[in-house]
Amino acid sequence: MSRLSAEAKDHGEVITFEDNRLLSNLFGEHDQHLTLIEERLGLRVTPRGNHVSLKGDPVAVESARLVLANLYDRLVDGFEITPGDVDGAVRIFSAGDAGPPEGRDPKERGKTNQPGGGIEIKTRRKTILPRSPLQGDYICALQNNELSFGIGPAGTGKTYLAVACAAAALMAGEVDKIILSRPAVEAGERLGFLPGDMKEKVDPYLRPLYDALYDTMPGNQVQRGLTDETIEIAPLAFMRGRTLTRAFIILDEAQNCTPQQMKMFLTRLGEGSRMAVTGDPSQVDLPRGITSGLKEATDLLKGVKGVDVVAFTDKDVVRHPLVARIVAAYDKFENPNKK
Repeated sequence: MSRLSAEAKDHGEVITFEDNRLLSNLFGEHDQHLTLIEERLGLRVTPRGNHVSLKGDPVAVESARLVLANLYDRLVDGFEITPGDVDGAVRIFSAGDAGPPEGRDPKERGKTNQPGGGIEIKTRRKTILPRSPLQGDYICALQNNELSFGIGPAGTGKTYLAVACAAAALMAGEVDKIILSRPAVEAGERLGFLPGDMKEKVDPYLRPLYDALYDTMPGNQVQRGLTDETIEIAPLAFMRGRTLTRAFIILDEAQNCTPQQMKMFLTRLGEGSRMAVTGDPSQVDLPRGITSGLKEATDLLKGVKGVDVVAFTDKDVVRHPLVARIVAAYDKFENPNKK
């Protein structure tokens, strides 16, 4: 039997759900999930018992039906639903579809026909599904390429998903360690002037990476990994001369690398390793006149076998909706001729 049934109406559609116990989580506190669907898709969503009435434009009604069906199936499978999950499902089901990303031409990006399309990251603490079509492409890139670039504005999940993939690979025994690196531009790479040992010197610059680690791995495993160097903090300035084997290596804030630093980092890749390079080309903190190595690397390596580049835009921001509007406003100000 189908998990839900739908009865078409002239004025819209009515969806009937089988398990009333799941509806409080599906609808959200004070029906906030349904309100979000209404606002994002521009239709009316009315719950009545185990029925939901959808009224509006036929395309919006169909998108809402797919969103609710997918979210309900997630609940049946034992997952919880958050407003972020609802927002992600709306993004994907209102983005058009071109089939699942596996085997798709890399030029055909952002057209996953369902949240995840079978794509997910399984970690010890949670199973992570993409919240936008490009996030699905990015997860595919991280899981299937030796070198993946995730570029774009803040809030698109590029760093979080890279760390989650690294945690999953470590737990699955695909790699022996995780190496986190980030240029300490604010300190001018002169880390010796900062108080404390090396970990204490670079911790402020790696906090987003730590946050993602603790969100995807049990805290005691993170602490144990840091102690036995299964999880290693390696400032970019200290990477020279190393060959990194059976490791998942992440370079965050890569827009603040010089071309020489980027080349040095990329050539550390050893046997059985994977690399993820993330950055926002619009947030370069290098001194004036110094070229960012991130753009040069993505231009040079695009199309190279084993390399994938996923470029996010403000439409892929999955933080608070205001963040997307802030990013778009700055982009319009800095690129007035951009359409």
